[in-house]
Amino acid sequence: MTPSASAVTVSVLDRANARAGADESEILWDVIARARRLETLGYERIWVAEHHGVPGIVGSVPALLMGAICAATSDIRVGSAGIMLPAHTPLSVAEQISTLEALYPGRIDIGLGRSVGFTQGVREALRQRKDAGSDFPEDLAEVQSYLAAKADITLQPPNAAATPLYVLAHGASLEFAAATGLGVVVGGPSLLHAEPGKRHLGLEKYRREFKPSLWFAEPTVIVSVPIAVADTTEAAQQLLLPEAWTLAMSRTTGSFAPLQPAQDLDLTTIGDRERERVEANFASAIYGTPQEVRERILTLLHYTGSTEILASGGMHDQAGQERSDELLAGLFG
Repeated sequence: MTPSASAVTVSVLDRANARAGADESEILWDVIARARRLETLGYERIWVAEHHGVPGIVGSVPALLMGAICAATSDIRVGSAGIMLPAHTPLSVAEQISTLEALYPGRIDIGLGRSVGFTQGVREALRQRKDAGSDFPEDLAEVQSYLAAKADITLQPPNAAATPLYVLAHGASLEFAAATGLGVVVGGPSLLHAEPGKRHLGLEKYRREFKPSLWFAEPTVIVSVPIAVADTTEAAQQLLLPEAWTLAMSRTTGSFAPLQPAQDLDLTTIGDRERERVEANFASAIYGTPQEVRERILTLLHYTGSTEILASGGMHDQAGQERSDELLAGLFG
């Protein structure tokens, strides 16, 4: 069943993308300013991310940025998508979560992921094995034990499972989330290429096997996808072009660079393979006029059985991003 527009919850994931012409301090303060605007517009939550050693992404320590956002806002929920368990000890993650919850009770969400450093150098700097993500089930269980006060070590400040925990889910991660009673965040290109009328089989299984926990009484799914809304389809696509371009180029160069202005990017100047990758990135996003975007979001939510969309996608055009946020908020009240 497709959710009614009034039942849809809209949130934002801001990765703090670097932009040509802006320094790193400006990027971080722009994330905080955006959070203030999103709160005024009625968004449910803003989440930030964790990336290490990536020239094009300034966000590297989500807990610190979350605290700064909370201090600058009043009631919007603030979270991570996510904190990567292979980059930390479970105890340090639990302490970050419990400290944020103690400072801003009832406003913190935590998404936990299993990604390791993108390059060998980053993995070495983080003191992690290339296969460190294989420890995710054990690390996740340990974090939960601290937060639920079921470990031998007493967590300070205590949390009492007050902070909602989500798993950044793909493949087996959905099974971990179901078995431990956690929410899930799903994304990826395949979400937008489903056959009409079909349902997401992995999420259907997650719901069937979900076991209620201290964190969630029932299955909870948030769907993340790049979104851009503008007065014309072409203008919305231009908002997404800088990130679509940079993602495509990173496949060739091995480095995700700061976003460039859309007017400086000419698809006729790159090779066929890079151009195909840019087009594939467009196909993995939702963009267009308000009516076009509304219809595609409702279709996606029907496929996933969710009622919450987490809009991602970095933009160089900050005025265009602000307008897109306003238009998206207006689609669902």
